[in-house]
Amino acid sequence: MYPTLKLYIDGVWRDGSEGASEPVYNPATGEVIATLPHASRADLDDALASSRAAFAKWKKVSAHERSTYLKKVAALLRERSEQISQVLTLEQGKPLPEARVEMVYTADVFEWYAEEARRTYGHIIPARNTTHRQMVLKEPIGPALGLSPWNFPGIVPARKIGAALAAGCVSIIKAAEETPGTCVEIVRACHDAGIPAGVVNMVFGVPAEISSYLIASDVIRQVSFTGSIPVGKHLARLASDNLIRCTLELGGHAPVIVLKDADVRKAARVAATGKFYRNAGQVCVSPTRFLVEAPVYDAFVEEMTTIANSVKVGDGAVEGTEMGPLANPRRLDVMEELVADARARGAKITAGGNRVGNQGNFWAPTVIADVTTECQIMNDEPFGPLAPIMPVDSLDAALAEANRLPVGLASYVFTNAMDTARQAAEEIEAGVVTINHVIASMAETPFGGVKQSGDGREGGAEGLEEFLVTKYVSEGPAV
Repeated sequence: MYPTLKLYIDGVWRDGSEGASEPVYNPATGEVIATLPHASRADLDDALASSRAAFAKWKKVSAHERSTYLKKVAALLRERSEQISQVLTLEQGKPLPEARVEMVYTADVFEWYAEEARRTYGHIIPARNTTHRQMVLKEPIGPALGLSPWNFPGIVPARKIGAALAAGCVSIIKAAEETPGTCVEIVRACHDAGIPAGVVNMVFGVPAEISSYLIASDVIRQVSFTGSIPVGKHLARLASDNLIRCTLELGGHAPVIVLKDADVRKAARVAATGKFYRNAGQVCVSPTRFLVEAPVYDAFVEEMTTIANSVKVGDGAVEGTEMGPLANPRRLDVMEELVADARARGAKITAGGNRVGNQGNFWAPTVIADVTTECQIMNDEPFGPLAPIMPVDSLDAALAEANRLPVGLASYVFTNAMDTARQAAEEIEAGVVTINHVIASMAETPFGGVKQSGDGREGGAEGLEEFLVTKYVSEGPAV
């Protein structure tokens, strides 16, 4: 079921030239499921040389032809969706139904960019001199490096590869070493779709060594990174030496504002879907800081507690599982630390608050009531199934707390008053605001943050712009 793991360089599947490797674990059992080869510097040099040569040709391929290739990739991913979903669950842990949804989204990304490839429009600027013609052209920026995390091993690599190829760029993708198999299958689909050698290269290894070596080369012209704020800042500093464009989708700490005019029980059910049922809260846009207006606070806490206590936690490959394991044992340690800190500061644990079982990385869905801003969890993104809830007196108080932190990725508002919804949407400092639901991104919509949550956008037409440069051309009369 799980694929043999290889590097993919210049159209060839191969092992690392120096034999370095690491194990890949099933987070539900702790068992080793594969061995992942690491790329040596010689392998990285091959990938860079391959990308340089391929870009010279790929940028000249018509948008229509690039679109055709990407549609083939999307079709293959749909054909192989069930098999890849099982790989995803095995290495990442999320329940199989959730993995299936991710693979639908992954194919959608390639299909979206297949269409968007044909819309890299320039335009004509009316000239002051009627004998001149002034044009704006959109051209591919160059070879791109994609650095992808473990929590969405299908969607995130697809965004980075799909947008780059649609724009006429080539891609070196380094997916997470914890979850490499899904990306291997995505790249296999690119290979089987006939995408020319060198247009997509895939490497694995020690993340800091891979990224620093590739970014320091004179080949890479764009870096797309999804991950933590400290690492994103470090990569931006590295990229600045060569003035490489960066797309950075970094951490968040998403506020959830629930106002007294909302349907409280419905709001709790919807928010819990994003908090517990979606990847066990291991999502950068996971609902995280619940700010509930005082008149409906008790009812909201009660409903969230009931839901948390009903979630079936277990191996994602087992039918009926609703929430899988956390990614690694380190995440369990973080959950324990955050819960202990909240309890010590007077908060109440109304559901969960503990590990589940003695095998695998399982944590009980947890509701923490009566938190204050002094609690660590209200300041540090938990990246797990913890739901801290704090009462607020008004919308203004909720907005002040929502904007207090130096991050701004996603945010959620539950209200039945449209004027209130509009005020919240305008005043919240975040790249994404949703009203009465928690679906923060689709293939066709822009996704990204403000402040320390990053810069640039993935998805939508805006995602394609990250891989394009603007060229101004002015034509005069013949001389």
